[in-house]
Amino acid sequence: MKKLMIAAVIGALSTTMLTVATDASAQTATTKKPAAKAVAKRPQPKRLLKRKVNPAKEAAVDPVPEGAEKWSCNEGLAFDLKGDMKRDQIVTVHWANKNYNLPREATTTGADRFHDAASGMDLVVIPTKAMLFSDKDSSRLADECKTAAMIQGAPAPTQSNAINKTN
Repeated sequence: MKKLMIAAVIGALSTTMLTVATDASAQTATTKKPAAKAVAKRPQPKRLLKRKVNPAKEAAVDPVPEGAEKWSCNEGLAFDLKGDMKRDQIVTVHWANKNYNLPREATTTGADRFHDAASGMDLVVIPTKAMLFSDKDSSRLADECKTAAMIQGAPAPTQSNAINKTN
């Protein structure tokens, strides 16, 4: 009886294998591309998130104030300054498409300093050059800034230079 049972199981398996083998060979015969190997997918690298463009903010570009003088700086940088540093208590600096109103700060060194604590912009002018700083990240935004007249050898139009000429 055991022999008969084993023969029946072998017969059933042979028949199943025969049908499966013919189906498999039919699939490979009709398919021209070989089956791709199953490869584990690598995780996608994290992408930087792009900020959404806010048209209201992007369009908020302040125009260069009328009558402003251009100060050329190192590394191709420049800013525009409107106001008379010899007498005005507030000057306007146009930097990075934005206007900053900087009030005069008293100094003991003779340098002219214009600083706005709210925006963090700080302009320091000495007779040979001007420097623009940002208090927000403690960085020097522009250095060795000069007007066209200063490039030709004139001193900076500072209050201390005006006082020295009157003496």
